[in-house]
Amino acid sequence: MTVRIERARPSQVDALCAIERAAVQLFRGHPAWTAYAAMAIPPELLHGAVARGLVWVAMEQGEPVGFVWLDDDLGDEAVGIGELDVLPSHGRRGIGAALLEHACAWARAAGYRQVHLGTLVDVPWNAPFYAKHGFSVVDKRDPAFAEVLARDRENGFPDDLRVFMSRPLPPLAADEWSVWPAPAKLNLFLRITGRRPDGYHELQTVFRLLDWGDELRLRVRADGIVQREGELPGVPADEDITVRAARLLQTRAGITLGADIGIDKRIPMGGGLGGGSSDAATVLVALNHLWRAGLDEDALAKLGRQLGADVPVFVRGRSAWAEGIGERLQPIDLPRRHYVVLDPREHVPTAALFQAPELTRNAPRATISSFVSGETAENAFEPVVRARHPRVDAALEWLGGFGRAKLSGSGGCVFLETPSELRALSIAVRCPDAWSAQVAAGADRSMLHRSLARFQGAPQPGQVRHTT
Repeated sequence: MTVRIERARPSQVDALCAIERAAVQLFRGHPAWTAYAAMAIPPELLHGAVARGLVWVAMEQGEPVGFVWLDDDLGDEAVGIGELDVLPSHGRRGIGAALLEHACAWARAAGYRQVHLGTLVDVPWNAPFYAKHGFSVVDKRDPAFAEVLARDRENGFPDDLRVFMSRPLPPLAADEWSVWPAPAKLNLFLRITGRRPDGYHELQTVFRLLDWGDELRLRVRADGIVQREGELPGVPADEDITVRAARLLQTRAGITLGADIGIDKRIPMGGGLGGGSSDAATVLVALNHLWRAGLDEDALAKLGRQLGADVPVFVRGRSAWAEGIGERLQPIDLPRRHYVVLDPREHVPTAALFQAPELTRNAPRATISSFVSGETAENAFEPVVRARHPRVDAALEWLGGFGRAKLSGSGGCVFLETPSELRALSIAVRCPDAWSAQVAAGADRSMLHRSLARFQGAPQPGQVRHTT
């Protein structure tokens, strides 16, 4: 049978937890059995990792038979193997090795320089298996492993048999694919305070960046051609905002290099979550680095503004209070929150909303303090969208049964803020089949900027990084 490796989907989480429980049975009789038997993967943690694209599954005959989960909480330079399991009935067929190599290849393309893991030294499919794949034992007293080691000891793992291992990842060559995140955003409120002489509306809003979004693949070309790889329904390649962003940067910086662009779309198109704008910002930031164009953040944000009013906030990579047409940004610190983001799958044309006679265009100006107090929480588009788009109205009503549901941007996605991931997941799993629900956390520091920090710290092709 042929095994295919693909990104995990939220609907597979229960199956992956069952695979882990089946794999644990292999440790019966081992000193670590008591700890393994008592500790199962928290489904909510796995849900979060799946949402961020950090879990891959091995599929055979349409069913998961193994999975690998990467842990991205180890800092900007290293990523961890959070879990790697294969059904015992499918062991010794190279599935675990394929999953491991797939995860390491993605980590290298994402700019990570090391992959860490904790394992058992005396089990053939643990430390000896990883050693065959380039992992070496490292000092478990390294501060990087302190939190994991403390958790292991709390769970009763035999300390003398527990080892930590690491595999270095070589830097990418100039012509290899790299992967970059393009995070989604929410508008925590949106108020229209006037209309400018040029016809644009004066807005006030708070952009909240999320730890979930699209993923872009980029490869530098020597011939100057910029092209998109693959199809995107309803978006011709030459009209794609990512292609236009790359060509704009080419012209502004006098770059003779080109790029291939691939997009893994996760953010619903036209949902008010900033998907296209974020994709464009990622192209500007990533290609500025890959092409060594040398533009600073202000210059990139100015370019982004030519592509769309929301692009600059993604370029700057911070949740922000925004005014003007959305281009005047003031970074804002927001409390840690999780969100249920619901897509009712109804297209809401933004232009028609701005032209709607019932749209409130002269609301009094809000202040940051009125937003923080909760006094300012409305979205000016919501009454118009509710009246014109019944599926969005129904989604707001359903989600509103759990708290204060809101429209993001001009819609049609809606969201609910919750204090915990567990609460968000408990709501998301009840989402009617006609819609789709996503759980995401707010991120004060953009995933894109975390990625850029990794790539900026990596040695350039032809350079050598000396370590001690």
